[in-house]
Amino acid sequence: MGSDLPTGTVTFLFTDIEGSTKLLHELGEENYAQVLAEHRRILRDAFSRHEGVEVDTQGDSFFVAFPTAPGALEAAREAQKALLQGPIRVRMGIHTGTPLLTNGQYVGVDVHRAARIAAAGHGGQVLLSASAAVLVGTEGLRDLGEHRLKDLSAPERIFQLGETDFPLLKTLYQTNLPIPATPFLGRDQEVADVVALLKRADVRLLTLTGPGGTGKTRLAAEAAARSSEHYPHGVWWVPLAPLRDPALVLETARGVLGAGGDLARHIRDASMLLLLDNFEQVVEAGPDLGTLLASCPNLALLVTSRQALHVTGEHEYPVPSLARTDAVTLFLTRAHAVKPDFSDDGAVSEICHRLEDLPLAVELAAARVKTLSPRQILDRLEKRLALLTGGAKDLPERQRTLRATIEWSYDLLRPEERRLFARLAVFRGGCTLETAEYVAEADLDALQSLVDKSLLRLRGDRFWMLETIREYAVERLEESGEAEEVRRRHAEHFLALAEESEPHLLRDSIEWLNRLEAELNNIRAVMDRLEDTGNYELVLRLGGALLRFWYLKSHQAEAQRRLERALGASSAETWHRARALHAAAAMAHDLGDRATTRLRIQEAIAIYRKLGDKRGIAWANLSAGLGLEEEGDLKGALSLFEESRQIYRELGDEHFLLLANANLGRVTYELGDRDQGIALHEANVRRARELGNERVEAGVLSQLGTMLGEVGRLEEATAIVGEAIRIEHRRGNVMEVAIGLSRLASVMTLRGLADTAARLLASSQSLTQQLGSRGLPFGSVRRNEETLARLRTQLDASALAQNLEKGKRLTIDDAVALALGEMEEPAVGQEGQR
Repeated sequence: MGSDLPTGTVTFLFTDIEGSTKLLHELGEENYAQVLAEHRRILRDAFSRHEGVEVDTQGDSFFVAFPTAPGALEAAREAQKALLQGPIRVRMGIHTGTPLLTNGQYVGVDVHRAARIAAAGHGGQVLLSASAAVLVGTEGLRDLGEHRLKDLSAPERIFQLGETDFPLLKTLYQTNLPIPATPFLGRDQEVADVVALLKRADVRLLTLTGPGGTGKTRLAAEAAARSSEHYPHGVWWVPLAPLRDPALVLETARGVLGAGGDLARHIRDASMLLLLDNFEQVVEAGPDLGTLLASCPNLALLVTSRQALHVTGEHEYPVPSLARTDAVTLFLTRAHAVKPDFSDDGAVSEICHRLEDLPLAVELAAARVKTLSPRQILDRLEKRLALLTGGAKDLPERQRTLRATIEWSYDLLRPEERRLFARLAVFRGGCTLETAEYVAEADLDALQSLVDKSLLRLRGDRFWMLETIREYAVERLEESGEAEEVRRRHAEHFLALAEESEPHLLRDSIEWLNRLEAELNNIRAVMDRLEDTGNYELVLRLGGALLRFWYLKSHQAEAQRRLERALGASSAETWHRARALHAAAAMAHDLGDRATTRLRIQEAIAIYRKLGDKRGIAWANLSAGLGLEEEGDLKGALSLFEESRQIYRELGDEHFLLLANANLGRVTYELGDRDQGIALHEANVRRARELGNERVEAGVLSQLGTMLGEVGRLEEATAIVGEAIRIEHRRGNVMEVAIGLSRLASVMTLRGLADTAARLLASSQSLTQQLGSRGLPFGSVRRNEETLARLRTQLDASALAQNLEKGKRLTIDDAVALALGEMEEPAVGQEGQR
C-alpha cells in the first residue's frame, strides 16, 4: 500500500463512531455487526470516489489520505449524507500538511493533528483545520475559532462543515494557558490529586503551595488543562509574578478575561477556572478572592503560591518533590535535548538525590551536560551544596538546595554572561531582543547561551526568567554596581516608548496598544521605582503619555491611583502636569467621579492656557465639553467645542477637526436646531470618507441615524445606523457595536418592528454588561429606557420577555446579521402592533 500513498502536500481524514459501545448494547451484536459493515461500505465507497487511500483501520475508525483537500471534504460530505439513514453517527476530522512518508507510513505532527481534530468532534460533525479550510475555501464552512488540542502545543483554528449546531468541541475550550516548550513528565499521582480536588463541589479555591522551583506552575497548568472539559466558559491563566500591588490582582484577571467593567459582573454564573499563578507577593489580595467567589457561583480558582492564603474556603495542596524515577526521567529528557548522544554514567540518580528531586534544580543541572559528564556534575554538586547550604539557616532545606543550584549554575557562566544575567533582572515580565540590546546591552549569543543553560526562557519573541531565578539575578544586579545605570536605561526606554506611542494611540492603533500591553509590567516597574525615589514629575510624564492606553485597555483604576498620588506630591505647573491632569480627568470620568473629572480638566485647561499650548487647550476642551453636555449645560459645551474646532482648523489637524465637528453637530441638534445638526453630521461623514477615516465615519453615522429616526426619516435611519454597525463590527470594536445596536433598536421601535427591536436592545445590553460600562455615552441609558418603554406599548409582557431572552443569547455575529437584515426573524409578537 505504501507506494500508493500520496506524497508532498497531503490531506488526512480521520473518522470515528460516536458512542459505539452504547450502540452495540442497544442493537445487539448481530445487528451492530450489520450496521457496522454497512457503515464501512459507505465510507469506503465515498473515499474511493475521491481518490482516498486507506492508510489504517482500527476497530470502527478509518485513517485515509487524499491528494487534495477538496476531495477529502467531498468524500466526508457524501459519507455523512449517506449515513443519515442509519443509526451510526460518525465524527470526522480533516487536516492538510506535508508529512514525512517512510517505510510505507506517515510520520509527523500532521498525523497527530488530524487525529486530534477528529477526536474533538461529535457524531455527524465534520471538522477541518485552517490549512485544509484555506484549500477548499470557507464558503459553506463555519468558523469555530481557535482551540487548544490535547498534546499539541500551538492552538488550531477549526472550521465545521455546514451550519448545524453541535455541543462544544471536546478540546481545551477557551484558554490562554501557556504553551509548554517541553512535554510534561511524571507527577501522575499529583495531577490526579489536583484534578480530583477541582471536581469536588466543595473545593472552589485550591492553593498549590511549596517553595520556588518545585514545579507548582507546571503542575497547576497540567491539571487545569486536563480539567478543561468541566469548564465550558474557559480555563484562564492569570500571571501575577510581576505584580507587587495587591489591588492589581483582580484588575489583571479582568484584563485576561477582556472584562471592561466589574469582574464579578462579567463572570456572573459562567462556569470557568482561573489559574492565579505566583500569588505569594500579593497575598494581601486573598480576601478579594473570597468576595469574587461569593458573587460567581460557578467560578473555581486554582492558585500557586509559596504560602497559603489563609482565607475562608481555601484548600491547600503542598506540592512535593518529584518521585526519584520522574526526576531521573526529567534529567535524561533535558540532557538529550541539548546533547542527543548523552549517556548516563551511573551518576544521574545520585545527582537527583543531591538536588532533592526539585524540578528546577534538576533542569539546571541537566543543562550542563554539554560540557560536563554526569560524574563531573555530581562531584561539583557535592562540593558546592555542602558549602552553600551551610548558610541561611532560616530557609527550609529544599529552598537552600535550590538557591545553591542556581548559584552553582551562575558560577559556571562566563563573565559576560554573568553580567547580562544580572542586567536582565531589571525586566519585570520579560523583554524583546531589541529591548534587551538597548537596556542590558545584550549580545544575541549570550542570550542564547543563557537560554541553553535554562537560566533564561524564550516564549514567542520575549525572553523571560522564572521568578525564583529572577530573584537571584536581582541580588547579583545589586552587587554589580550597575543597578542604578541599568535602571536608568530601563526607565528611559519605556518613557520613550510611551511618548512615541501617543500619536498612534490617538488613532486607536491596535498594534501599539498590544505592544504597550505586552510591556505593562515593565511600565509598572518603572513607575514603582520613580515613586519610591520621589521622582513624581517623571511619573506624571509617563502616566500622562499613556492616557489613551489606560483608557482603551481598561486600566482606569490603576491609572487613577498612580496619577492622583503623583499629582498630590507635585505642584509645578508644567506641560507634563497638564497632560497628567487631563489623563486623571479621563480616568475619573470613566470611574463615575464627576467632581474629580471637572476639577482636574479645569486645572489642565488653565495650565495649557498659561503655557499657550493650543493643541492641549483644544483637546482638553473636547473632554470638558463632554462633561458639560452630560450635566445639561449645552451652551457651555457648544462654546468649548467651537473653540476646539477653530484651533484644529488653524493647526490643520483633520482627525481632531472631525471629532470637534461631530460634537458640534450633536450639541447643535440637542439645542433645537435639528436641520443644522443633521447637516453638520452629513458634511462630517462626507469628509471622513474622503480622508478614509472609518473611526470617525462610523461614530458620526451612528449618531446621524438616531437623529434621522427622531425626525421621521426612518428608512434612512435604519440604513445609516446599520452601516455604522457594519463598520464597527469589521473593526472589532465591540463596545461601539453594542451602542449601535441600542441606537438601531430605538429606530426599530419607531418603525413598529418591536420583535427585532427587543432582541437588538437585549443583545446590546448583554454586550455592554460583558464589557462593563466603560465608553458608554451618557445618553445611552436614557435612550434604552425610552426604547423599553415604547416596547411595552407594542408587545404584551410574554412576547417582550421571549424576545429579550432570545436577544441576550445572540452572538455578536448573529446580532449584527439581524441588525443588517441578513438573518430571518421569527415573529413572536408579529413585530408589535404595526
